[in-house]
Amino acid sequence: MQVLQNGRFAVSSWSLHRLLGAVHAYSPDPDKSAVAKEPYGPGAAALIDVPAALAARGVNRLEVCSFHLPSLDAGYISDLRGAMAASNVLFQTLLVEDGDPSHPETAERDVEWMAEWIDIAAALGAERMRVIAGKQKPTEENLIRAAHHLNWLAGKAEGSGVRVVVENWFDLLPSPVEMNWLLNRLDGKIGLNGDLGNWAAPAKYQGLADIMGRAEICHAKADYGVTGLDAEDYRRCLEMCEKAGYDGPFTLIYDSPFFPDEWDGILLQKAFIEDFLREAPARKTA
Repeated sequence: MQVLQNGRFAVSSWSLHRLLGAVHAYSPDPDKSAVAKEPYGPGAAALIDVPAALAARGVNRLEVCSFHLPSLDAGYISDLRGAMAASNVLFQTLLVEDGDPSHPETAERDVEWMAEWIDIAAALGAERMRVIAGKQKPTEENLIRAAHHLNWLAGKAEGSGVRVVVENWFDLLPSPVEMNWLLNRLDGKIGLNGDLGNWAAPAKYQGLADIMGRAEICHAKADYGVTGLDAEDYRRCLEMCEKAGYDGPFTLIYDSPFFPDEWDGILLQKAFIEDFLREAPARKTA
């Protein structure tokens, strides 16, 4: 197993969306406004304070959704990078939350907008930038269009120090067939952020086993019911990661109202994965 700088756990700012409150809907669509909105309430903390809060809880990697950045000004970007460094928190991924490289009419506009985020990701010190591969149905035409534009985007990122990755997400990538086709077509120029919660059970388990060997990072999202975390589902997802040979970091994605304090859900998932990893030697000898 590889030894990871800053440990095996990250947290996405999405897992703290109620705590953070306001969002800024940055978009390539000129009809959308980036003026702050509060769909999840006013919030009680600032993004710049999250690195210290993470470090205090034993997590030293962070992913930030683009809409959680309250400013794109160079001064703010520098301050946030400084806060990360002061807490020894690695900026794992900037998550660019809009755009559609598969769209027949706006793909070129959208991917050019995505390219503008490369410099922002680099200024933040982010290792990676996750973009949406496509939202259109997985026709051959749409897949080829997405691959073409993502290949162009990868070229724009060369020399920036930022690795572009996509996710098994939205209509374009409903199964490992399309996901693997796209990665093969991109020939290593674009990486994979595998998400445990984007595909539906029961098909998702074999699907994860088929793609997670290619993943560089993982959104370890857990499902919750009325009694709490769905432990059986979470364990099966982790088993599929193990089966595929995945040994990268796990980004804790908490997206449930079950715990009023989002940190409780995040740390529960962290403890669950830690227990699973500790049991790995026993599973191998069983």
